Amino acid sequence: MSKEKSDEVTRMIILGPSAQINSSELVQKIHMLELPLTIKSTCYGAIIHGKENVVKDAVEKIRKLDPYNIFTKDRGFPPGDPRRCRAKRGAAREGFHQLEKEFELLDCVREALEKPREVHIEKPIKIDPDSLKKIITECENED
Repeated sequence: MSKEKSDEVTRMIILGPSAQINSSELVQKIHMLELPLTIKSTCYGAIIHGKENVVKDAVEKIRKLDPYNIFTKDRGFPPGDPRRCRAKRGAAREGFHQLEKEFELLDCVREALEKPREVHIEKPIKIDPDSLKKIITECENED
């Protein structure tokens, strides 16, 4: 990888189900930032590609539009990369079905971000080996 390409990253911007903007508006807002980015509209939001500091700046500005409903994650390949491009492969790209499952959880994540609460998790009590053996013996005798 050349020196100039090594500091470039690609991020997926995913709009949650309760987002106040749609994909078209999102892409328009990203274009209005006038940053040197490659921008691709997607069914779930957008993909942006460029120098890492520029992508980070864009993500920070875009998330301010709807902080609890705009999510991002790394994408290992730039937009249009033939190894992942659906148009070249003829099917859903790898990871799309994972993204669908993650999307189903985004309203829960939004709610947790909007209304955080303290959670206490009790550590499970370890059972000693003799007690486990006793339980196993009792279960075997029941059959």
